Amino acid sequence: MNRDLLRDLYAAAAAAVLVVTAVVVGTAIQNRDGSLRVRWPPLLATWEPHVGPGTPAALAVAVAVVAYGPSLAARLRWRTLLWTVWAAGLAWTWSLALVDGWYRGIAEQLTTKNEYLRVIDRFDDIPAALRDFTRHILIDAPDNWPAHVAGHPPGATVTFVLLDRIGLGGGGWAGAFVITAGTTAAVAALITVRLLADERLARRAAPFLVLVPGAVWVGTSADGYFAAVTAWAIAFLALAVTGRRPAWTGLASGLLFGLTMYLSYGLTLFAVIAAAVLLLGSERLRPLPFVLAGFLVVPVVFTSLGFDWWEAYRLLVTRYYQGAGGVRPYGYWVWANFACTVFIVGLATAAGLRRTGTALIRRESGTDVRLGILVCAALAALLVADLSGMSKAETERIWLPFALWLVPACAFLTGARGWLAAQAGLALLVNHLLLTGW
Repeated sequence: MNRDLLRDLYAAAAAAVLVVTAVVVGTAIQNRDGSLRVRWPPLLATWEPHVGPGTPAALAVAVAVVAYGPSLAARLRWRTLLWTVWAAGLAWTWSLALVDGWYRGIAEQLTTKNEYLRVIDRFDDIPAALRDFTRHILIDAPDNWPAHVAGHPPGATVTFVLLDRIGLGGGGWAGAFVITAGTTAAVAALITVRLLADERLARRAAPFLVLVPGAVWVGTSADGYFAAVTAWAIAFLALAVTGRRPAWTGLASGLLFGLTMYLSYGLTLFAVIAAAVLLLGSERLRPLPFVLAGFLVVPVVFTSLGFDWWEAYRLLVTRYYQGAGGVRPYGYWVWANFACTVFIVGLATAAGLRRTGTALIRRESGTDVRLGILVCAALAALLVADLSGMSKAETERIWLPFALWLVPACAFLTGARGWLAAQAGLALLVNHLLLTGW
């Protein structure tokens, strides 16, 4: 067996051991005192083997991408490839979600007691709701917000309020929106890799971005939507710093980065990935005034309407420790979070990360090093999030925006079809053996 392939298998096996260890240790802790607050550690899920209407479609998409994905990615015209990746990602994510059926898999996911759609009627007057937002964050506050509303800036909630206003109300439309938006993140990642590394690596990464196991949680959690917003913020920044209409693309990037701050507090760590993009760009300074101008728009709007981001974050930290975050043991989650990440990115990405390290050490190819820097920036952002203690559990969805940027490391792998089969197999097993929280 090829030595590099053997080392790849060792890396994948190490990731699998991490998962098994997290399951065994986590189950013991949960059975002892329930402090993990998840039913199937390390995932927020329940053991419930099942099949559903999406099962045949999920199997068909998996077989098709494994069989034809690498060859099509190599020979399709670039724009055609981008549309194909989005279409295949839509098919994969929809079919996985429908394994649980329409209601349980999609229509009811964003309507549960902790979700955004539970408070739509409290935003009839959006400016008034924003002015009053911080008064309802703490658990002991009157009419306290549900967990996800309290745990995020109001940008996510306002998004679903606006969908409701234009006639796309209810869980079905919300789920469809999240899946449709979330699956575009792969396209943004491909554009970025092509601009900052090269097209060869982007094409090799394409099938892996389609069959990413994280699609289980893109369909449907609002974090799939967050992943798309952040991915396009990075893609537009990559366009700007490589000289593609830097004024307009810089402005678009800034707008999306500004929105990112009002979707999730933790997404501010995308500054690490943005810094890597600036480092890799040939025109780093020219677009910066436009990026900054765009970035200011969303914060100015929310602040003028009465929402205080800093005060809300301070209260959110208190709320976090009032709830499950104050009970879940840091000593377990500080490493088990990465077991959750294996479920998102798959064993192939673990092997790809090993190859990324090798590419950075050997520096045999400038384009390989450039992709390695981008991937390592995402990994650094995850490490900061992990060490902060504000990401204990549920990272299989919370870290979706960051984990997406680890998947292009699979471009370094050989034997793509075998690795793609492993990726698809993981997603299918998770979705058919577990009933996930999202």
